[in-house]
Amino acid sequence: MQKRRVAVTGLGLISPCGTGVEKSWEALVNGRSGVGPITLFDASRLDSRIAGEVKDFEPEDYIERREVRRMDRFAQFAVVAADMALADSGLKITPENAERVAAIIGSGIGGLSSLEETYRKALEKGPDRISPFFILQMLINLAPGYVTMRHGIKGPSWSTNSACSTSAHAIGEAMRGIQRGEFDAAVAGGSEAPISLLGVGGFAAMKALSRRNDAPQEASRPFDVDRDGFVIAEGAGMVVLEEWEQARARGARIYAELSGYGASSDAHHVTSPAPEHEGAQRSMRAAIKDAGLAPADIGYVNAHGTSTDIGDVLEMQGIARVFGDAARTLAVSSTKSMTGHMNGAAGAAEAVISVLALTRGVLPPTINLRNKDPGIHLDCVPNTAREARVDAVMSNSFGFGGTNVSLVFRRSDG
Repeated sequence: MQKRRVAVTGLGLISPCGTGVEKSWEALVNGRSGVGPITLFDASRLDSRIAGEVKDFEPEDYIERREVRRMDRFAQFAVVAADMALADSGLKITPENAERVAAIIGSGIGGLSSLEETYRKALEKGPDRISPFFILQMLINLAPGYVTMRHGIKGPSWSTNSACSTSAHAIGEAMRGIQRGEFDAAVAGGSEAPISLLGVGGFAAMKALSRRNDAPQEASRPFDVDRDGFVIAEGAGMVVLEEWEQARARGARIYAELSGYGASSDAHHVTSPAPEHEGAQRSMRAAIKDAGLAPADIGYVNAHGTSTDIGDVLEMQGIARVFGDAARTLAVSSTKSMTGHMNGAAGAAEAVISVLALTRGVLPPTINLRNKDPGIHLDCVPNTAREARVDAVMSNSFGFGGTNVSLVFRRSDG
């Protein structure tokens, strides 16, 4: 049976660079970082005291106050980003099509800040102070749950969880469901709100975070020889995917075709990628093959590029291996240099950014790239955005546990 084509018809983005697609995109193409000192909790005792916080997000601007109090911040992000993507798509969910629409939305950690706050209250004031909404604040699948209830979506509703690959997996699995005919449209992506004492403290204890506290906007520096770890961040990314002919029939604006999805496991180490990022090579090759393309057809890669010592070099070695001679003209950048690392939301946020690069003809830069690591030989779009028409783009997402996802988007012909 021939696979059904999948159109991207809606985008939603909440990032440290701004709430909404346009605010984030404007900051990204102008090379502005969203990283700053942590304000969401007292981080004074931590070695790393910086993060990518979403400073302009006011949940009550979008969600009723009573509902806001019942939701963890990660669920608030998910609901609002999904609202944005659905509004952008123009897709109307009706009793007639509700069972043919899915919601596949993940999170790497879920309601961590609610866990911390509830535990503190229980210790200080007793277990009778535990909120009846506490478990609901923790559960990752409440993100798609709230979205389905808000919009009347009655198709499959579930969450992915695969560390930093979480929301890229969500998009890929939504694509597969549409291709197989299980449903005709999906809201897919991810959300994360990890900026808390345990969230930041845990990654700091692993020595994974940058300690460039005196210059936070310069702290995330993928591919730079002076990088010293990633910058933790929060936010959400969502896409609306639709079966191609349905989208065309209703006159939808089609941003791009999601044509390739590759996933793999390293089977190597809990945190360190395999040599030459062999697992990522397999996910990239699978996505390119799935898209029916050759490596030379891809003009831009939004790299996982977290700003860690080993990960950056291995990813770029993997890309060089996969693309071969085509790597000489390939543009690769890491927008985490501006957003920080949104963990489980990163894959979807960067998928949105990749689609915008494809449709708007602008490749966002890798900022803070002053002294490129000598082990990296690819074009990293240093410091300044570049106008360039490309016909296909790839977005990479890799996570702890050795999980890898690559997504390929093609220019729309519709």
